[in-house]
Amino acid sequence: MQAKSTRRQFLQQTTVAAAAGLLPWSAIFASAEEVDGPRSLRAHAQARGLLVGCAVVPEKLSDEPAYANTIAQQANLLVAENAMKWKALRPSPDKYNFAPADAILAFANAHGQRMRGHNLCWHEALPDWFQATATRDNARRLLTDHIRHVAGHFAGKLHSWDVVNEAIEVKDGRPDGLRKSPWLELVGPDYIEIAFRTARMADSTALLTYNDYGIELDTPDQEEKRAKVLALVKGLRLRGVPIHAVGVQSHLTAGEGVPGAGLRDFIREVAALDMQVFVTELDVSDYKITGSVKERDAAVAKLYGDYLDLLLAEPNVTAVLTWGITDKYTWLDHQHPRSDGQPQRCLPFDAEYQPTPVFFAMRNALDSRRLAPPALGS
Repeated sequence: MQAKSTRRQFLQQTTVAAAAGLLPWSAIFASAEEVDGPRSLRAHAQARGLLVGCAVVPEKLSDEPAYANTIAQQANLLVAENAMKWKALRPSPDKYNFAPADAILAFANAHGQRMRGHNLCWHEALPDWFQATATRDNARRLLTDHIRHVAGHFAGKLHSWDVVNEAIEVKDGRPDGLRKSPWLELVGPDYIEIAFRTARMADSTALLTYNDYGIELDTPDQEEKRAKVLALVKGLRLRGVPIHAVGVQSHLTAGEGVPGAGLRDFIREVAALDMQVFVTELDVSDYKITGSVKERDAAVAKLYGDYLDLLLAEPNVTAVLTWGITDKYTWLDHQHPRSDGQPQRCLPFDAEYQPTPVFFAMRNALDSRRLAPPALGS
């Protein structure tokens, strides 16, 4: 035990030193002869009872061997980046297209991986026909029919579902914090409860999740949103609604601060409700960081390490997914482009599928996990 502890401490210390610019990242690379097999994120997570993975694009799984191989080696949990959203699944009101999502599930099954569903109810990524079709008279039926059909199609096959995504928007001014979304306006505030109950009827095994962003930092805005999310979840549990986990999206930005005690306390409040927490969409934008690639990498890796060290100290945090596996396809190049025109370096592998400092920061954080996750949210 002492030898393992000493090695873990060494890896953590060298990662911190490299991120601070006091040690070259080659010092970390030299300690890891390879990043596949027993040296992969997947292997290190599994050794500690954790799930680790990423969002995937089905077309790239079939068309790009490097992409598919990296995901097969590194992940034991997958989620569709877009293929399971309404717009992708519903080309018309009476037709469903499951082929891309089914391709991800087939890949996961072939490589001994689990899969999450994302998502059953969201105010974005709705099909073009939705606005002209949905009314106050039929919106509830549209929602329940969709969930019955989609969750039913994957029943018994998924680890979890993001049932409702991003329902809180404090700036919209409602006392309950609910976003003024099409679902709220057409169905009413009970659309959330309806969605969860319908999902449970359609799939009795998947862990049902509420997923949201902007609740990670201890800033006034995020503290207020975090409180509204917690109130929403507590209310659902109090009414016996089947909800088993909260997804913390974790789209972070280097240079904007580090999550701290507020998020930790939130996670513990969720644990007190006998619920799990999943890190569902982790990436770190470097668009505010100037300097060399080495300096940018150091800032991003340090935030990854600090963030995951904070979260993985909590036993009810049981899964960590990044929003993509390679910088080659990150959404951040479009959402938050760098002013110097350089591509973002925000994920565990770069555009050439070489491990970045993020990879080693993540692996070291996984190694810091000491306890197997409890059986929560069954």
